Order: sequence, then C-alpha cells, then structure tokens
Amino acid sequence: MPRIAVVGHVEWVDFIPVSRLPRQGEVVHAEGAFARAAGGGGVVAVVLAELGAEVDFFCALGDDPLGHAAAGQLAERGVDVHVAWRAQPTRRALTLLEHGGERTIVTLGERLEPLGADDLEWGRLDGADGVYFTAGDAAALRRARQAKLVVASPRGRATLQDGPVIDALVFSARDHDESEWARRLTARTRLLVETRGFGGGFWRGESEGSWSAAPPAGETKDAYGCGDSFAAGFTFALATGEPIAEAAALGARCGARCLARAGAP
Repeated sequence: MPRIAVVGHVEWVDFIPVSRLPRQGEVVHAEGAFARAAGGGGVVAVVLAELGAEVDFFCALGDDPLGHAAAGQLAERGVDVHVAWRAQPTRRALTLLEHGGERTIVTLGERLEPLGADDLEWGRLDGADGVYFTAGDAAALRRARQAKLVVASPRGRATLQDGPVIDALVFSARDHDESEWARRLTARTRLLVETRGFGGGFWRGESEGSWSAAPPAGETKDAYGCGDSFAAGFTFALATGEPIAEAAALGARCGARCLARAGAP
C-alpha cells in the first residue's frame, strides 16, 4: 500500500441537477440536489484512497457545521484528514449539472489553505511515496517536498513560483486560468502534463509523449472532478514507480470513471 499525501483545499459543494442553465432573470426548478465534501484536494484524496493508497490529507476548514461535516465525509471515504481549523467559514460552491454531464460552478467565500506553521502531523510527509499539492503557503510546499515525489495543480499559484521545484504540474487546456498559471510555472517543474478531456493530452519536459482518453465507464453523468481524478491516478502511478505513459493511462481511466458518477467521488 503506497503512502500518498494531499496538501490542499476543500469545498462544501451543493450539486443541483438542471435541465438547462437558466436565462438571465429566469427561475428554474431542480430535483435531486445533494451535497458533498469536494474541491480539488478533496477529490484527489478520495480517489487515491479508492486506488488503494494510505492517504493523509492536510487541509484547512472553517470551525463550523459544514467544515466538520466535510471532515467526517472524507474520513468515511477512507482518508486520514489532518485539519487546521479556522475562524473563517468553510468555502462553499454551487455546481449546476446539465443533462449530458456538463457542470457550471460558482464558488462562495475565501479558499482556506493549510499553512506550514499549522500544528499538524507534517512529519507524515517525510519519506512518503508522493504528495499532490493544490493549496497552501510556501512553508507547506516545503514540507510537501519531503516526500519522494511532488505533483501539483497550478491552482497552487504564487506558492509554486516561490517554492522548491516540483516533479510534475497537471493542468487543463480547457481552463484558461490553469493554462496561464502553468505557462508561468514552466521553470518550476520538471514535467508539464496537459489534459484535453476527450482529446487525451500530452506531457513535456524531461521527456515528451501523449495519451488517448479512456472510454467512459458508463453513461455520462457529471464532469465535476474529472481532471482532479486524472491527477489522482497520475500521482498514484508515479508514486508506485510506473513510467509516465502508464501514469497517464491510469489517470485517463480514473477521469473516465468519474465522468460516469454523479457528484464528486
């Protein structure tokens, strides 16, 4: 069982199925709404646990009912959650799910991030097989660098510009912000990994290559978390010694599986 950590953020997400997005000023009716602990860090942590990793998740949550509910949900999914409790409210998000699986997201509130100075069990990162980083300060990233492998999302933003060099940066070509942040971080990573949804993706840096998308594991239900699921599979495979091509293939299968699930993993 590989030991893989996640250092990142959590959002409490309300998933609202709609027949279509409302027009300006329109009221639409939705049925079957539900809520999950999600966000980039939360999704990756759960998928890693499903793959069989021993997962430590370092995050920050509001000391409020939603924060405690999020920590409880993640623990129920097999994640060992290390929480820095904050006075600020837990960040929320509203995700509208259209027929065909497309998701539209509105975030509410400040993203809460773990800090290297937080009194958490950071020693768990020393010698870990891998870490996936989505949020935190420079000190948190330096603690993550104690692991054998560090994969990150460009949503780590300024922290990644100032911190140690990472092994791989996974980003979406469909996300303009991620693509721009990734461009700025080229010198801070050994490998750039660009996902293109149904178009597969490619990597470049210390080596170059591409992969094809995996077929959906069933009826397309929800695109939320597909990119994060890819990152989880990619990180898991690299942390267990697989070559980059195999890591990308596992990531693609994890993304395809997510597409056939309603809501975050």
